[in-house]
Amino acid sequence: MKLILRVLLSALAVVILSKVLPNVSVDSYMTAIIVAIVLSLLNFIVKPILVIFTLPVTILTFGLFLLIINAIIIFLADNLIDGFSVNGVLWAIIFSLLLSILQSILFSLLKEDKKS
Repeated sequence: MKLILRVLLSALAVVILSKVLPNVSVDSYMTAIIVAIVLSLLNFIVKPILVIFTLPVTILTFGLFLLIINAIIIFLADNLIDGFSVNGVLWAIIFSLLLSILQSILFSLLKEDKKS
């Protein structure tokens, strides 16, 4: 049940960001749910591999290269999912950063709701 709530909250974050950011679009709520699932899978499977291969560059840039890795993950999702589009590397980085912040806020609200 917790996993389903996290996916739905991530999908909500994707929808909100697609409304706020001009170069990010999602066709429907179902597409947003698929984006949330695919991003979760890519972050679980592909991101660790990319981090390992780019570790020297990440160390040299004091971790800032992780922003580029996150943008690559966003572009992979863009290529895999019809109805989800991100135009430009800068918008992928911004989307990634704001998605992380928004997910943190939403997930913390979920945890606080469970406590009370």
